[in-house]
Amino acid sequence: MASIYMKKFVLITLVALSLSYANAQTKTQNLIIVTLDGLRWQEVFRGADSVLVASTFTGDKDGVKKRYWAATADERRKILMPFLWSVVSRQGQVYGNRDLGNKDEVANPYHFSYPGYNEIFTGFPDKRMNTNDPVTNPNMNVLEFINKQKGYQGKVVAFSSWERFPQILNASRSGLPVYSGYADVKTKDANERIKYLNELQHNVPHYLGDSTRLDFISYEYTKEYIKQYKPRVVYLAFDETDDMAHEGNYSFYLDRIKQEDGYIKALWDMVQSDPAYKGKTTLLITCDHGRGEQPIESWRSHGADVKNSEQTWFAVLGPDTPPTGEVKTATTTYHKQFAQTMALLLGFDFKKAAGHEVGDAIMSVIKK
Repeated sequence: MASIYMKKFVLITLVALSLSYANAQTKTQNLIIVTLDGLRWQEVFRGADSVLVASTFTGDKDGVKKRYWAATADERRKILMPFLWSVVSRQGQVYGNRDLGNKDEVANPYHFSYPGYNEIFTGFPDKRMNTNDPVTNPNMNVLEFINKQKGYQGKVVAFSSWERFPQILNASRSGLPVYSGYADVKTKDANERIKYLNELQHNVPHYLGDSTRLDFISYEYTKEYIKQYKPRVVYLAFDETDDMAHEGNYSFYLDRIKQEDGYIKALWDMVQSDPAYKGKTTLLITCDHGRGEQPIESWRSHGADVKNSEQTWFAVLGPDTPPTGEVKTATTTYHKQFAQTMALLLGFDFKKAAGHEVGDAIMSVIKK
């Protein structure tokens, strides 16, 4: 009986602690979320995979070795993702290195994109969200919630290469501007650069098909939108890491990782040079699902039937996050915790307003 009371006491204490943070003043006033679709934790923490480099999935083996190979995992990961391992890991936190016993996972049972993004933004691994089809998401998402808060109305925006986010974020209900696929930015006062991107995206080769645009275009839109409109919450969803993996092109997969790490660095450097963002902005970087590892062919795939594709990672950098670096504790975090974490960083409590299950925040990313 005593143990039951103790468990209730601990639960009540944790809830009270979470609510106290929601009411506390945080330094974070702006939030940038970036996802790299299907990027494995193995490359994030180990760099280029020697088995895959030597396999038939890598064409120009000598070229890949020249660009990405080094003797140790620490060296290789710094070559592949220099911003993550030179800035974020020193000034923020990086989670999910299973070689050190730290685990990050999706809680949904499906391990593919729509369920993964639903989990990130609603805090709820809803089993109904079990398709990549254009099904409108009935769940409230944290971006929608933040957009209703004082000082944030009209200051939340999403850009994605994959076309599915208007449904994932329920743009028709939420009213969020969600520029996905080949959608133009049609704001009346758009600057000339944004107008040029509206034209350019339709004229560049559609390497990813006629629905999913190049990540470079999504990045350029995001950069120009931040410059002109100064949004307070920005979501940027890259897609090409997943596309190259599904194609089985390990060389291009590594190239996209390196390139997108550079895009994130450029965005961070830009906002840190702007008084509206400097010292007031938190950056969250993650993915929507993992991929297989064994047998070797499974690196191309993910899903409920692909072993270990629930294994993921994330990183946080900002004024409220202690600079503890690579997390080495034997703990497990879940993507259903991100939504409440985002809200608490801005001083809000999403759990009280969502109307559905929401995972507890990851309190280790917020200073105590």
